[in-house]
Amino acid sequence: MDSLHMKPEEIEAESFAIIDAEAGDHGWPQEEWQIVRRAIHTSADFEYAQSMVLSDDLIEKAVAALQSGAGIVTDTNMALSGISKPRLSLLGCSLSCHVADPDVAAEAKAAGVTRSITAMRKAVANPDNLIFVIGNAPTALFELLRLVDAGAVKPALIIGLPVGFVGAEESKNALASGTHDIPFITNIGRKGGSNVAAAVVNALAILANNNRAA
Repeated sequence: MDSLHMKPEEIEAESFAIIDAEAGDHGWPQEEWQIVRRAIHTSADFEYAQSMVLSDDLIEKAVAALQSGAGIVTDTNMALSGISKPRLSLLGCSLSCHVADPDVAAEAKAAGVTRSITAMRKAVANPDNLIFVIGNAPTALFELLRLVDAGAVKPALIIGLPVGFVGAEESKNALASGTHDIPFITNIGRKGGSNVAAAVVNALAILANNNRAA
């Protein structure tokens, strides 16, 4: 079929078929593959088939959190904009990002820290926020893990996929260590990004809505 005249859903279906064919025997269970496949779909990078790391019983725990209406916080407005609001509204989940809030900017400047750090501190002060989505700032992930260790927050899920050369790989390694006893999705290496983090949320939202309907 001429891709110029394909409907969006037809393009997506064809893209997934291509990914499935090229990925071959990837070894991921079916539901986990829905997460990894969307990361590949949004990035066109098959390395995620090898580099993604999901904690034990991740799908069950993440779906339960979404179906309970857990508040979702992102570290960037780019990640926020890439998440499907209609899917999450069906689950009763709120979405927020504080990195551009004026009070966050002022507090970060006064404290001499990044806005990403201050935004995480503001986010955990709201007990409804239980899912944290980090696709850009390693400092946000490091700070969130510090707050977890300090007993300030007990997330239902951390999606940690910051991208970059300074701290990104190290922050994800800290999350993947499993020492924080938090369900997580991350990847090994420098790659990541807000678009990939948003895609992971969307994949989980689809699973949560499908399981709810069933």
